[in-house]
Amino acid sequence: MSISFNHTIVAAHDKQASAAFLAELFGLPEPQPFGHFMVVGLDHEASLDYAEVASGEEVRPQHYAFLVSEDDFDAIYGKISSRGMPHWADPRGERPGEFNRLDGGRGVYFRDPSGHGMEILTRPYGSGS
Repeated sequence: MSISFNHTIVAAHDKQASAAFLAELFGLPEPQPFGHFMVVGLDHEASLDYAEVASGEEVRPQHYAFLVSEDDFDAIYGKISSRGMPHWADPRGERPGEFNRLDGGRGVYFRDPSGHGMEILTRPYGSGS
């Protein structure tokens, strides 16, 4: 049996702004419309399909973690730092302005425009040191 992740729907206040934010920050192709979604394509044919919540409706923050290369981490973290974006080394936000070095890699947490918790890491947690 072969099972692969294909897509998930990400709630947003402004689907275009949220999709463009992630695509630009990660150096991905421009988001593409598909039905009422704005789609950000990822590797392995997976995608994040951004959809706007109804006017006045809240976005329930979710957590999205992305495994990236060391070079990609440098590029993305460089943008986060140079833009003065709030970021943390931990999911509770107790170590602001830092990144972690868990399992011999690096990881950092930040928020997207709708308040979702985003994370980039270079080694899966639990993979050793």
